[in-house]
Amino acid sequence: MGRRNNLKLYIGVLLVVAVASYAFWLNTRFIFACQASGYSATRYLAYCNGRNYADYEHAAFVFNLEPPSLENAANADVLFLGNSKLQIALSNQATDDWFSAAKARYYLMGFSYSENIAFNEFLLRRMHPRASVFVINVDDFFSRKETLAAQSVLHDSGAENKYQWKRFSQSFHWRICGRFPALCGRRYVVFRSRENGAYYRIPQEEPQRPENAAIFDRSVDEARVKESTANAIAFLKEFAQGKCVILTDVPYAHGHTTEAEAIAKGIGLPLVTPENLDGLYTTDGLHLDRVSADRWTRAFFAAAGPEIRACLEKHGASGS
Repeated sequence: MGRRNNLKLYIGVLLVVAVASYAFWLNTRFIFACQASGYSATRYLAYCNGRNYADYEHAAFVFNLEPPSLENAANADVLFLGNSKLQIALSNQATDDWFSAAKARYYLMGFSYSENIAFNEFLLRRMHPRASVFVINVDDFFSRKETLAAQSVLHDSGAENKYQWKRFSQSFHWRICGRFPALCGRRYVVFRSRENGAYYRIPQEEPQRPENAAIFDRSVDEARVKESTANAIAFLKEFAQGKCVILTDVPYAHGHTTEAEAIAKGIGLPLVTPENLDGLYTTDGLHLDRVSADRWTRAFFAAAGPEIRACLEKHGASGS
């Protein structure tokens, strides 16, 4: 009897360890490593910093997994193109307020992983955007080197099935972690609006640190400028004929604004950036914190707003 009880105890311990190990794996590596409080009827999970989940937003657009995101991007009056620096800088009430006053529709079509034209060209050829204005964050955008995220969705034959599973797992994540948040991890997570592409991040903030101040690096890589300028000219010739194009450069720690200015000059367009805007901070050296993003956004629209409005009046806006 004692040996049988010991066996039952041993099996019980194994089961507890197995369940605990699986729970730990989910809590640190998959979607359950992240919180679920950012979901809504109009928002989906774009990125979860769990080792076996990570990026989803690239596939959401390539495979049209989150309708009507692609449709809303295609029908926007003003299309913003760039990377996550642009996304985080403009994902705020200041952007909503400006476009509400202008009675125009916008879409933030930037992507994480320092995304560039190698991926965006694929989407734009599929979308045929009706936007009369392109606002482009020059930072690394005119590179044709495919990012790891782009390679995964554009060239992996099994990618669609893999990302369909990621999409399916979000329904469980929302239900379970939404009701029982203590069961889930607290890794960094980004939710994205289907309506206008805006980001919603958790956690929202980190303490400001002097080393994360947005200070520009004045060095210039001439070879990179030359290559980017040639790529930009080809890109604009194919996708921006008859459109207004506004170039900008969202600040970050050691941002290459001098390079952005050189690329803009090579294209023959001005670089529109707010002037005399000091004291901006990032959360991680790359992305503006909320206070700084709000300040930068308002200053950007003060500088670029008249041209955007003129273009919208010339071409007509669909209304907000």
